[in-house]
Amino acid sequence: MPNRPLVTLGPYTFQLATATYQTLVRQTRQRWARLETIGTHPQLQHVGKGEERIELDGVIYPHFRGGLRQVDELRTMQEAGVPYQFITGRGDVLGYWVVETVEEQQALPQSDGAPLRQRFRIGLHYYGPTPPPR
Repeated sequence: MPNRPLVTLGPYTFQLATATYQTLVRQTRQRWARLETIGTHPQLQHVGKGEERIELDGVIYPHFRGGLRQVDELRTMQEAGVPYQFITGRGDVLGYWVVETVEEQQALPQSDGAPLRQRFRIGLHYYGPTPPPR
């Protein structure tokens, strides 16, 4: 079976042979303005889309496949401060996203300190449907 991408975020591909996410949580919000009224409950008025976030939680076994620097690659993308296109393994293009947070937990250290398992959590924030102007 070919190693197909689960999702791609710009140049980084999450796949079974590298960083495999266990859960993907997508949160969308809508904005509502509260209009005070006399003698009754406040009225709500829809004023448009709000923030959208994605959180990927997963695990990496660096000695099995992919190597020890996978989380570092994600941190490099985070530090670049640019939006990346997010595409699902089914080909759905979800627009451009920024990497807000990268969290890592290392476990089962070997004699050189290298972990046999790395858990990660990546927090993405929706940037927009198109890339920024260059």
